[in-house]
Amino acid sequence: MSSTYGEKIKISVFGESHGNGIGVVIDGLPAGVKIDIDRLLIQMARRAPGQDKTATPRREKDLPKILSGMLDDTLTGAPLAAVIENTNTRSGDYSNLMTCPRPGHSDYSAFVKYNGANDIRGGGHFSGRLTAPIVFAGAVCRQILEQQGIKIVAHISSIGKVEDEMFNPVNIDEKLIERLNCAKFTLINEDVEDAMREEVENARLNLDSIGGTIECAVTGIDAGFGGPLFGGVEGEISKAVFGVPAIKGIEFGKGFELSEMLGSQANDPFRYENGRVITETNNMGGILGGITNGMPIVFKVAVKPTPSISQKQKTVDLQKKENAELEINGRHDPCIVPRAVPVIEAVTAIAILNII
Repeated sequence: MSSTYGEKIKISVFGESHGNGIGVVIDGLPAGVKIDIDRLLIQMARRAPGQDKTATPRREKDLPKILSGMLDDTLTGAPLAAVIENTNTRSGDYSNLMTCPRPGHSDYSAFVKYNGANDIRGGGHFSGRLTAPIVFAGAVCRQILEQQGIKIVAHISSIGKVEDEMFNPVNIDEKLIERLNCAKFTLINEDVEDAMREEVENARLNLDSIGGTIECAVTGIDAGFGGPLFGGVEGEISKAVFGVPAIKGIEFGKGFELSEMLGSQANDPFRYENGRVITETNNMGGILGGITNGMPIVFKVAVKPTPSISQKQKTVDLQKKENAELEINGRHDPCIVPRAVPVIEAVTAIAILNII
């Protein structure tokens, strides 16, 4: 099913944006692992709406209610189930979308697939709201990974044409990981924050939205995980990443830049260091032949602009079967990128726990 991911660690996401609640069931987690709930809630807060001018003004506390699978903050081995209530909905804002689909949104394709029975309010099951339970699942998975020395970190690599610095792909500083893991506007070079916020504000004032990119890295993972062809680490991560609404592209290491390089420039030279094989560069993003090579896994994703904008847009009226003009109401993010950072970290944690 499309709302389920993973074989070793399986997650199943349920709910709609304006339904009673949203949630997730996680099966396959190891028993006896203690989960730091305060650290988990930090990740939930990083994604939560209504906290920043770059985000939708819709306020939700996003406090997960754990129904099963945990006792005294310790995993029991049973399926871990959590529900997050929707407490701030304005479904009337979406009434005109029942017949006039938003350009750039799933409204039309979902209408066709589900014969018009899909819940359109707030995007329904296609909404970015569904990433809240994904962050819950990822926050649990990343704590399990950290106990094995594996850490995950991401940052806003660009908004519009404003760019942050990139990770050192060979050696990512532990203090930087710690800082970014708790930040809400995650930047390596914090001096570019004002320029990024200006990009978002200009889009908002023009009744528009803007996209960007996110760079993510996994450190502390040994060589030898994954497999060739369809069992590759890139494929496993990509499948999880494309479960995040608004993601339209991914590249590992130098990605598309490799197409312009010579082999002598692209290849990562091997060497021994303290008895361990490493590469001097990491153009391949820590993966060779679909298998981890012991270097940090580094990838970047492209986040499209939020399709719900306040400008009038051309669309169709599915009931009248004629061309139409749409003016969207409701509360929407002028830029989803800052809130998407912890989501990308979350799906990466879920993917990696399935790989190792």
